[in-house]
Amino acid sequence: MGLNGEQLRLARGDWEAVVSTAGATLVQLRHAGRDAICSFDPTRGVGGASYMGRVLAPWPNRVTGGRYSFAGREFALPINEASTGAALHGLAIWSDWRVDARSADGVTLTLTLPGSLGYPFALALSVTYRLTADGLDATIGAQNIGPETAPVGLGVHPYLTCDNLPIDDCVVTCPASQILSVDEQLAPAGLSGVLGTAYDFTQPTAMRGRSVDHAFTGLPDRGWSVTLSGGGMTVSLRAATPWLQLYSGEEVGRRGLAVEPMTCPPDAFNGPDVATALAPGDRRGLGFTILAE
Repeated sequence: MGLNGEQLRLARGDWEAVVSTAGATLVQLRHAGRDAICSFDPTRGVGGASYMGRVLAPWPNRVTGGRYSFAGREFALPINEASTGAALHGLAIWSDWRVDARSADGVTLTLTLPGSLGYPFALALSVTYRLTADGLDATIGAQNIGPETAPVGLGVHPYLTCDNLPIDDCVVTCPASQILSVDEQLAPAGLSGVLGTAYDFTQPTAMRGRSVDHAFTGLPDRGWSVTLSGGGMTVSLRAATPWLQLYSGEEVGRRGLAVEPMTCPPDAFNGPDVATALAPGDRRGLGFTILAE
């Protein structure tokens, strides 16, 4: 086993992918020889603060101060983002997941997440990646296998890229109508409309000179698509989650746009319990598709 566990190569038609068991990470996705997501060498690094392609569970984004309350109890999580003092992107991002099923064009990974002091709940997690003739389909699932209701949110952290063309030379389209503003610690500070702001991507918008690291909502109920276009290539991520995060990829040299579907907003563990509550035996899922042409 190396830095990122086992490397699993998938192929179908014009598509090829690499999945690492560490973090259930989508390391590489290529279409007709061109990169559709930013990748890294899994034998030499772990993706650093960019969290490239990792699955986010049992919460995406940040828990402010690493502290939250649920069902009338207070909990403290390990802080893993020193600059903001937050608990970022869950507990499964560095775990080595088990290969449950594998074929030439698909793989299913599973992870049992036991309870811990800051998160005394037990989950069974699964991720399936499958290449199709059109792109990559992925499904992330969580089942509460503990004896009491648990707070659970899911997300994923791919960076879309048009074969590593700088995003300053790309155009972005995103249908979200609302943005969550943040304070200096990147903690939620209020929801507002995107119309007339620098974060209005509802029409094709050039990324040159624009930076973004925000959560968005106000998305179509039946599903949405974010597209990145440039250099004669268009890459899209489709999902049906109520939230997504866009990040202009300064950590990866602005050669990709992080498009992160999320089942809940940032700091959701400090919101109403019902927003994240998962009863014993119940399941929560997230699906997404990446396409390119």
